[in-house]
Amino acid sequence: MIQPINFALIGAAGYIAPRHMKAIKDTANNLVVALDPFDSVGTMDKFFPQSDFFTEPERFDRYLDKLRRTGPGKQVDYVSICSPNYLHDAHIRLALRNGAHAICEKPIVLNPWNIDALQEIEKESGRKIFTILQLRHHPALIGLKNKIAEGPKDKVYDVDLTYLTSRGRWYFISWKGDIQKSGGVATNIGVHFFDMLSWIFGKVTDVQVTMSKPEKVSGYLELEHARVNWKLSLDVNDIPTEILEKKQFTYRSIKVEGEEIEFSDGFTDLHTLSYQKILAGEGYGLEAARNSIEIVHKIRNFKSGL
Repeated sequence: MIQPINFALIGAAGYIAPRHMKAIKDTANNLVVALDPFDSVGTMDKFFPQSDFFTEPERFDRYLDKLRRTGPGKQVDYVSICSPNYLHDAHIRLALRNGAHAICEKPIVLNPWNIDALQEIEKESGRKIFTILQLRHHPALIGLKNKIAEGPKDKVYDVDLTYLTSRGRWYFISWKGDIQKSGGVATNIGVHFFDMLSWIFGKVTDVQVTMSKPEKVSGYLELEHARVNWKLSLDVNDIPTEILEKKQFTYRSIKVEGEEIEFSDGFTDLHTLSYQKILAGEGYGLEAARNSIEIVHKIRNFKSGL
């Protein structure tokens, strides 16, 4: 019988944490301990009611160290990180310091140079850092990537990307509304779309921002094989009326040469698939995330000319 892998999770009260809990459970592994400064973590009962839980990172860190010293089969093998964006770097370091691999939500870090520093720590620790780039596992987008790869090598495609998802006033009061903590709209809700675009169409060659507000941002992106007009918004007024009439508050659209690529469905189990790939040795690491982190960093600093 295969021994379950031991996981810890940071950010258990957050929006995305249940997808990680489900992925750990779906892959027949065990969540032994979780951390969050907020104790509204009743969702854990659905997945791992016997898991230990801490609200103080110092006690959580000590517990991981205790498990590591207890002996084979007790130590935490992976730490899943679902904390606010600006804490990802520190929590990845905490994981590796305790002898565990890290699986971190996007954006894995806020700045490109953070990737370089973490790569050094990866080498020193002998542990690996993985990120969740779930759109790379979406069947429709895999199909698009294959189609582009099989097309003319010198063709540059015209692409339109629109992602509209309504958020209430709470969003801007929370850490997500603080650009220093979240990276802003383009980073917080857009980074996985920019990753998908660079994964399919190649490395970025130009970034332009045409409109930037706390709740929305738009611009132009030039990649090796694409010219992309993009718009990201949290404003409910930007969502098409026909979508709102269906009581839907999210609209995703990618058009390539005017042809709509439908990928609104199929998101539910992509975290589980991501975990399966990671545990099979096929996960996406730090270098895979670099292009998207560079893009959102340039968007965030566009006005200052950086």
